[in-house]
Amino acid sequence: MVEQNLLLLLVLTPFVSAALAATMPIGARNAEAWIAGLTMIVALVILAVLYPAVTDGGIITGTFRWVSSIGLDLTFRIDGFSWLFMVLVAGIGFLVILYARYYMAPEDPVPRLYSCLLAFSGAMSGLLLSGNIIMLVVFWELTSLVSFLLIGYWFQRQDARDGARMALIVTASGGLGLMVAMILIGQIAGSYDLDRVLAAGPLITSHRLYPVILLLFLFGAFTKSAQFPFHFWLPNAMAAPTPVSSYLHSATMVKAGVFVLLRFHPALGGTQEWFQLVTGVGLTTLLLAAVVALFRHDLKGLLAYSTISHLGLITTLAGIGSPFALVAAVFHIVNHAVFKASLFMAAGIIDHETGTRDMRRLSGLARAMPVTATLAIIASAAMAGVPLLNGFLSKEMFFEALYVWNNGSPLDNLAPYVAVVAAAFSAAYSLRFIVTVFFGPPATDLPHEPHEPPLLMRLPVAVLVAICLAVGILPQQVLGPWLQTASLAVVGPDMPHFSLKVWHGVTPALLMSLIAMGLGALLYLLPRRLIDSGEDGTRLMRRLDFGRGFDWLLQLFTLRVPRLALRVLSASGLQTQLRAMVLLGLAASWFAVGRLDWNVPMPRIGASELVFALLWLVGGACALGAAWQAKYHRFAALVLMGGAGLVTCATFVWLSAPDLAVTQLLVEIATTVLLLLGLRWLPKRDEEIAGDKNFAARSRRFRDFLIALACGTGMTALALAVLLTRPGASVGDWFLRNAYVEGGGTNVVNVILVDFRAFDTFGEITVLAIVGLTVYALLRRFRPAPESVERPRPQLDAEEQALEAYLFVPSVLMQWMFAPIIALSSYLFMRGHDLPGGGFAAGVTLAVGLLLQYVAANVRWVEARLTVLPVRWMGTGLMIAMAVGSGAWIFGYPFLSAHAQYIDVPVIGKVPFSTAMLFDLGVFSLVVGAIVLMLIAIAHQSLRVAPRQRPAETPADTPEETV
Repeated sequence: MVEQNLLLLLVLTPFVSAALAATMPIGARNAEAWIAGLTMIVALVILAVLYPAVTDGGIITGTFRWVSSIGLDLTFRIDGFSWLFMVLVAGIGFLVILYARYYMAPEDPVPRLYSCLLAFSGAMSGLLLSGNIIMLVVFWELTSLVSFLLIGYWFQRQDARDGARMALIVTASGGLGLMVAMILIGQIAGSYDLDRVLAAGPLITSHRLYPVILLLFLFGAFTKSAQFPFHFWLPNAMAAPTPVSSYLHSATMVKAGVFVLLRFHPALGGTQEWFQLVTGVGLTTLLLAAVVALFRHDLKGLLAYSTISHLGLITTLAGIGSPFALVAAVFHIVNHAVFKASLFMAAGIIDHETGTRDMRRLSGLARAMPVTATLAIIASAAMAGVPLLNGFLSKEMFFEALYVWNNGSPLDNLAPYVAVVAAAFSAAYSLRFIVTVFFGPPATDLPHEPHEPPLLMRLPVAVLVAICLAVGILPQQVLGPWLQTASLAVVGPDMPHFSLKVWHGVTPALLMSLIAMGLGALLYLLPRRLIDSGEDGTRLMRRLDFGRGFDWLLQLFTLRVPRLALRVLSASGLQTQLRAMVLLGLAASWFAVGRLDWNVPMPRIGASELVFALLWLVGGACALGAAWQAKYHRFAALVLMGGAGLVTCATFVWLSAPDLAVTQLLVEIATTVLLLLGLRWLPKRDEEIAGDKNFAARSRRFRDFLIALACGTGMTALALAVLLTRPGASVGDWFLRNAYVEGGGTNVVNVILVDFRAFDTFGEITVLAIVGLTVYALLRRFRPAPESVERPRPQLDAEEQALEAYLFVPSVLMQWMFAPIIALSSYLFMRGHDLPGGGFAAGVTLAVGLLLQYVAANVRWVEARLTVLPVRWMGTGLMIAMAVGSGAWIFGYPFLSAHAQYIDVPVIGKVPFSTAMLFDLGVFSLVVGAIVLMLIAIAHQSLRVAPRQRPAETPADTPEETV
């Protein structure tokens, strides 16, 4: 149980820390850095505690029930492979956080950076530790969303916005393909549990849908790890701050694709289709990116294409799929993360201290920055595969895996030659990085005078370079046991014997390495003019930039195709488009009505039914009157609409649905008041049309009346058919029998909302929060044009004064009603589990009380006496609902499981209590916040529209201050 809780902490702690870091003020860089750093240290400590349990193929699993009926449980598992990956995420994450503390400027919004880095760490941890393949995809997409925020951190820059958008579109699209693949895999394997899926490999690979599953799966993996032809998004993501690039593109984001390739190799690998696709794409990416990297002039651009090339190397090993190749892949994942993180940080130091990353302007930095130059040279040599460094060992294993593997295919025969050529280009761009930047005459046109950075900014690079040296010199002692543990989790019982030694004698792999380094030196020396010319490479390099193809597709599907569809399908005006939608719905409903069997006995019509029909005649008259009065008097139309709503409330009471009646009445009041505040925004009425002098207008209204009549008749027929043809027993009977036994309440409707269907309610209040924020965001910048808004005419000032005097008494009464409304809201909330009421009704009631204060008095008078922070109300409501739902996990129950019992209260005695009441409290808080937030936006806009009520000193952004 302790180990399961530790797994949960590994995932949840970064998210909690991210929320805490986001609340820190800008400028207090140390506080959020301490929060982020301690979070990574806690993760490393937990991993150290868990390590003994994952050695020798051990697996730790913790399951938290979610929706067990369909196989969706929140399962976390850790084995040697995910443990080693988590060490990279937490270890390099700690170093990146320390580096970012000194890299970022004091004026940058650093809390947002640390918050997003921590959230990304949590998303990556969830991906690595997911034991349910559907939850794995959820965390997969979460990494795409958070990386979008990180890449677009400097959103004021066009390249940052473009790079973030490109990364999100590409990787999120791949995530959708991965989701479909996982659903199909789960259906074939009979479970979404990762262990059962991995054990069902023969069943999956022999299934007729295997080719489709493989293509969808690889689409997700290739987009995330920037494999050809989806490689173009990674260089464009270099607009992110260097700490972000170092973290996302060394140990986390891009490694997620190769992680799932190795993780799902037992389930999907070992086939000819797997070998051809994965190895082919890997080799293509390996060579293509290495060639392009040689011609890049931007330091981070060179490192980006280098990352793509090394990811292609790992993908090639995953495609080969032999036990030794899988071990080599795991080994190179670790080595690449170490030297690439250090190189990105070194590039950031160079940019930070010189003001440029352009290699054509950099030269001779070894004199001004000797320590940084030494560290960067060692890391670059590791990237090139120089002996006595970690990159040499894993690249030699890569060559050996290619040389030993032989399945007789042309691709297999070609692979060693492609690998040597790609390694030669890798050595060439590493050599160019070293010689161009650090040697030669000192640069004279740099924006800043170069000098060494602070010690703690350079310390993360030094630690990573020391690891490169330690692994390169003493590989078995430093990394051997960890690599053995991680590889065993990937390979399984076929684990091969491998030896981590610097010298294995003169082997084909060694010869291939030496040839590659010699060719790399020649490649760097021979075409210097070709490399250094042009804006960013030769014509060939520009043709290999698939980002242009992405931009063309983006314009095609976001501009050209929509415009064509708009010309073909659109109609002028919103009303015409809505009319087309209504007619389509009408056709569908009448089609359904025509297929119903109407051979059912009609109900007996008595006196009560006649009274009910009379009630609805009144409601229908109110509806028709509202439509008629809309031409002349909008306020009268609003009153008649309220009358139709009251008839609906009476109908719910008639049909023994008091909960619905209370909710309908309260919502009717709230919407009426909100509409009253917004009536003055509507454009001026056309007097000619309002006077029925325009024949076209009268024809249009008559046509709309016929459409409305047909729609209403069709919906009535459908409702009547459902009522007359439903079976004798329904799901409602089950709720009636079990509401008190299972939910501890006698109000069946409320028990359904906060217990049986609480997950639906949680989703609905989340949507309500989004709607409230959206309405406020739209209205806060809305400025209605004076000529387009109805304003009282000057000659009506006397009438207005008389109206104000007439309404004085109702205004005072509305202010006096505030306290009784609060008491009524509390009463409705407390009785909601057993009698009509509940959190939603109570929340609307309290919101109505606040609405009435805005109607009865001046906006500023109200806000000077009432402090309402609706966003906090909404956030508190969501947090309460989530906390109550998650609390069930502590006791081993599914999310949102409720518990009811009687508790002893002093003096009062035993009273019923249910955890669902706490969930209802969250609903109450969010409903109040959402309605009041929309109210504040509308009220302040109404204040802006009426200059006579607006003081001259009123600031332009008052709603933001209120919220």
